[in-house]
Amino acid sequence: MKFNPLKNYMKKNNQITIISLVVAIIVLGGAVAFSKSQKTDSSDGNADKIKAVVYKSPTCGCCVQYVAYLKKQGFEVETVSTDDMASIKDQHGIKGNMESCHTTIIGDYFIEGHIPMEAVSKLLTEKPEIDGIALPEMPAGSPGMPGIKAGAFEIYGIKGGESSDFMSL
Repeated sequence: MKFNPLKNYMKKNNQITIISLVVAIIVLGGAVAFSKSQKTDSSDGNADKIKAVVYKSPTCGCCVQYVAYLKKQGFEVETVSTDDMASIKDQHGIKGNMESCHTTIIGDYFIEGHIPMEAVSKLLTEKPEIDGIALPEMPAGSPGMPGIKAGAFEIYGIKGGESSDFMSL
């Protein structure tokens, strides 16, 4: 029997090629499986978006502007028009002196009024033990409101219907 170095070389190369292909398939399959496990909903591109539900009066135009502001900030927004905003505010313990024109629900919190993103981010990041935050009335220059900001936005934290200072912007 003759020793054929070319045949021996080809046999080793085929084994290496086959092993490399098997390893590549395993790695690729693992990467695809990992990628799919990281996505909760890839069908509409909203996998990483936080959902916000905005309750507003059907006739309120500034609320529409606040919805656009939230969308621009990356939220997935559902808008609910209702003629009974009082019951929404009562349900969340928002008293008259803390009211604005719309109420937004994000997770377990309410966001009352035209609150800037800095306050919303603080709320969602720090997760304080409150029911929500409020910027009473409809101050000029706040997100969704026309005009020039005249002074600091005083934002209140609300728990059980009682308010306290949350932040000033």
